Amino acid sequence: MENARPLPSYLVERYHGWKATKYKDNASWYRHLAQEGQHPRAMVISCCDSRVHVTSIFGADQGEFFLHRNIANLVPPYVTDGAQHGTSAAVEYAVTALKVAHVIVLGHSNCGGVKGCEEMCSGNAPALEEKTSFVGRWMDILRPGYERVKKIKDQTERTKALEKQAILVSLENLMTFPFVKEAVDKGNLTLHGLWHDIGEGGVEQFNADKKAFESI
Repeated sequence: MENARPLPSYLVERYHGWKATKYKDNASWYRHLAQEGQHPRAMVISCCDSRVHVTSIFGADQGEFFLHRNIANLVPPYVTDGAQHGTSAAVEYAVTALKVAHVIVLGHSNCGGVKGCEEMCSGNAPALEEKTSFVGRWMDILRPGYERVKKIKDQTERTKALEKQAILVSLENLMTFPFVKEAVDKGNLTLHGLWHDIGEGGVEQFNADKKAFESI
């Protein structure tokens, strides 16, 4: 591959720092993980946003979470069309092969993908409407959520509500996967919806009984 280049020096320096400190102090644990394979208890589906640091939020060590990140932490509905579906493949592997006990959908404040969906659905982002827009077609998953919140007049509140709809739509879509539904119905899997306030460090979880998000 002619276009591949060496890492920038600052990343190389950070790697050597990690290898000499954190890895050295925990070398036996890393070797254990390598030999025994992974046995995570939970899958976390979060946004690609660099500000969302899942393992730091929950103080997780290597091997605890099966992580999948995409634009706006969305899960598409179950579709078997023979095409390539990265998020669906990750869900399938987590539930059927790793047999995780929990699937957590983690959304967040100030999500650029959600904001793009809001602008697209309101007719203010024609570029995202193009068939060639990967982001736009991905954000089509959230259109049902936009329909639920579009009448909220305050823009800030509408955007925040749509961020939470990204979580709820994903949870709904997860239940369209037969193997997810079967695991949930048997009590082998639980689904969780969380929203993270980046600036305040807060986390809210969805309470299905109250149909609302609550601080934890």
